[in-house]
Amino acid sequence: MSKRSRTITIVAMLAGLAGVAACGNQAAPTEAAAGQVPVAVQGSAAPVNPQGPGELPDLAGAGAEGGLPEVAETPEAAEPTETLPADEGAQQQEAEEQAAPEPEPSPTVAKTQKWVKIFSGPSQQDITPPKSRTSGSKTVELNATENEKIGTYVADGAGRTLYRFDNDSNKPPKSVCNGDCATAWPPLLIKSPGKIFPNGIDPKILGYVERADGTCQVTINGWPVYYFVADAKPGDINGQGLNGKWFAIKPDGGKTAGAPASPAVSQPGK
Repeated sequence: MSKRSRTITIVAMLAGLAGVAACGNQAAPTEAAAGQVPVAVQGSAAPVNPQGPGELPDLAGAGAEGGLPEVAETPEAAEPTETLPADEGAQQQEAEEQAAPEPEPSPTVAKTQKWVKIFSGPSQQDITPPKSRTSGSKTVELNATENEKIGTYVADGAGRTLYRFDNDSNKPPKSVCNGDCATAWPPLLIKSPGKIFPNGIDPKILGYVERADGTCQVTINGWPVYYFVADAKPGDINGQGLNGKWFAIKPDGGKTAGAPASPAVSQPGK
């Protein structure tokens, strides 16, 4: 084999390995700077001579022998507009400023875990979560949600309940739900380059853990989080208390209490 052939073969092997790199080893791509949009400026149109180009305008009031035109009377000055006294104007301006709502600050990066950026608050732009719970996404929303039966728990951007599994560990973070278990309890996956926007959750306790299949699963205080396949609509908590080990996860990573699932519902993940 020639030296050039060996070089091509090695490059191809390295490219193949890069394509299957573990999620925790992926490098974050650099973000290109946004281009600036020029502002269009319109110029004022030149005045038009009604008698055509090259013709002198008709001087109204000129004498027959070319005398100077009569001077038109000066129009009366417009009446001044009514203005508020200085103190009243200042009070009115102050009242308007107090009534106007203050714009919400843009979220900043509060934490970075390799190629995942975790922001200080919710995104100011609308994010459309993926319809499939198994596809994963580059942008993840986490929202603290109230429920009268189980209290405050965490849902994704589509309102779907997120759970934790007692057989997992958070120190160090580790998921043991694989195979049939992961079919019943799909993990919340994040792809590179990832962004997490929390609402009502401390960004410092958010992150991800690499699963056995090389994908990356979102964690809250080290606990891997999951969906439940039997939850059909936002707000469903059908997995609550299932097998005594699955619970909707609280914003601090703890497990919610109360309203256990029906014993008739049996799924893998015991």
